[in-house]
Amino acid sequence: MLTSHPKTVTYSPAYTLVPTYECFNRCTYCNFRTDPGKSPWLSLTEAETRLRSLQPQGIIEILILSGEVHPHHPHRPAWLQRIYDLCDLARSLGFLPHTNVGPLSIAELERLKSVNVSMGLMVEQVTPTLLQTVHRHAPSKVPEVRLQQLAWAGELQIPFTTGLLLGLGETQADRWETLEAIARMHQRYGHIQEVILQPYSPGQNEAWKRSAFSAEDLIEVVGAARRILPEDIVLQVPPNLIQHKQHLIECLEAGARDLGGIGPQDEVNPDYPHPIDTRLADSLRNAGWTLVPRLPIYPQYDAWLSGALKAAVERWRSLLQPPTSLTTS
Repeated sequence: MLTSHPKTVTYSPAYTLVPTYECFNRCTYCNFRTDPGKSPWLSLTEAETRLRSLQPQGIIEILILSGEVHPHHPHRPAWLQRIYDLCDLARSLGFLPHTNVGPLSIAELERLKSVNVSMGLMVEQVTPTLLQTVHRHAPSKVPEVRLQQLAWAGELQIPFTTGLLLGLGETQADRWETLEAIARMHQRYGHIQEVILQPYSPGQNEAWKRSAFSAEDLIEVVGAARRILPEDIVLQVPPNLIQHKQHLIECLEAGARDLGGIGPQDEVNPDYPHPIDTRLADSLRNAGWTLVPRLPIYPQYDAWLSGALKAAVERWRSLLQPPTSLTTS
């Protein structure tokens, strides 16, 4: 379990690399995807240029976030290789990779485990009713597929982040059922380090065009999640999707303890820029909270790593100990 002061909230200093925005799913609320063949793949040369420019900036986590190539598409092996190479490049330059690229086969998961300190996949919601609405044209959003991914990650001892997308048309009972499904997975494997509670927030590029999930409902879900999920799972809320500071503070009071990756841009929600971390720290400090950086792997999972990944994590842990609050100096 992550130990912290009761009034401490964490975040990951992060940067996102997108191998490709192309995706065979067509979720109606998505502001990220492009049609297959319409997004050039990120080259290793361009990625290295970007990563080297980040080395003096205090970035720890490199999030590899990709659109999905169909499991049976002939480009799938090349796509996975590009993801692997980007992770390995990030690791070689001193960063800690975390990959979230949609459902993978168990063999693909095992391969990427060797170049990632942690991985992730949002469950979103386990109710099948969304397959008739927002996920009608999204084959990889079948709930059983998402839950199978969590199980395989547990079998492979991959530190994992998952979460709920709130406001897709699910009921309150659906939300509790999703949280309970995640709790059962963690009770079996002990591998889920974070659960993200992400409120739907409308964007310019989506087809759905619904109202944002309310902050009041988000606070309620945070409180319920803290009661349902095992204590050693950390609850994460995205500060860029919470419009008023008081609502963010109320989420923390309800049990959230992490603000996720904070970097130059939220690729999934491009209309909602991340807050600048020093300003966010000052805002939280005024409310009695201390914001501290963390790694994309929690300490209780370090033993699951081997070789170069473990050495990189140990190096970063030594640099962050003891944790200190951010300043505006």
